[in-house]
Amino acid sequence: MTTPPKMRDLAHRLLAYEAVTGKTSEPSEVAALRVYEKLRQSLSAFAGVAAFESLAFRALTQAKSEAPSLWEVRVAEDGSLQGLGEFEPQMDIDKDLAGEFPVGQGGIILIARLLGLLLIFLGEPLTLSLLRNTWPGEAFDDRNSMRGRKA
Repeated sequence: MTTPPKMRDLAHRLLAYEAVTGKTSEPSEVAALRVYEKLRQSLSAFAGVAAFESLAFRALTQAKSEAPSLWEVRVAEDGSLQGLGEFEPQMDIDKDLAGEFPVGQGGIILIARLLGLLLIFLGEPLTLSLLRNTWPGEAFDDRNSMRGRKA
């Protein structure tokens, strides 16, 4: 099962927003880690650390099937990530797979999976509300709703 395009697009937007606000040309994993940490802080305050850790673990498990570079990443007990951006992709990955999983996409896939789980468990209105609170400068308006319809 691959990440839905709308979740991947939303993850791209959040990473792009973080890249602009950070004013650096850092690798996508660093921007993905900043997005993840903001989601962790916001959702841990909303649902608790254990709930977020469980959700993050599930998202990471799902993302590993699409991005083999995530196999070295771990979710700590506090929900933080260990290893994102620290490990190079495996050099022995089958060349056919290497084309499917471009380097640098692991963080985007992980964020997209996490957003997808939030959408499933919280619904679109609450998920969008949490995103608006976490990124008040980003436009999460009706044009940008997750399902292409008005929120």
